[in-house]
Amino acid sequence: MVGTDDPAPAARPSLWVAVACFNSRPPVGRKGIAVEAFLSDYVPIFIFLAIAIAVAAMAIVASYIVAPQNPDVDKVSAYECGFDAFEDARRQFDVRFYLVAILFIIFDLEVAFLFPWAISLGEIGMFGFWSMMVFLAILTIGFIYEWRKGALEWE
Repeated sequence: MVGTDDPAPAARPSLWVAVACFNSRPPVGRKGIAVEAFLSDYVPIFIFLAIAIAVAAMAIVASYIVAPQNPDVDKVSAYECGFDAFEDARRQFDVRFYLVAILFIIFDLEVAFLFPWAISLGEIGMFGFWSMMVFLAILTIGFIYEWRKGALEWE
């Protein structure tokens, strides 16, 4: 605009000059040089994906070539429990199945916390030791409570 104190657009410092201090990549030009450099970083990932897809496709094709595909009545019948289903699969389950599953998750997570704790015990000191003891005590109290309530009994 005429009559303003704003310098000409060519005299203004470019935004890319300010960004160049923080970014090691050259600014995107009209030819897209920086975009090509950016995409070249992903070439190994694309190669890996192509190889993985090719190996998976070859395994599927090889299974159709090697193994005969002739399903019969016995091959497609129910095999999980040895007999055909006699009720709807959406019937209610006993709550004990859920309790056992929850107990498994609780004690599985306990073991998952014990491994990194044991490895870093020398660095975390006594505070880390006693905090894990409190954690184990809470889990033990919960286990004893469920045991006394009969949650683990199947009769």
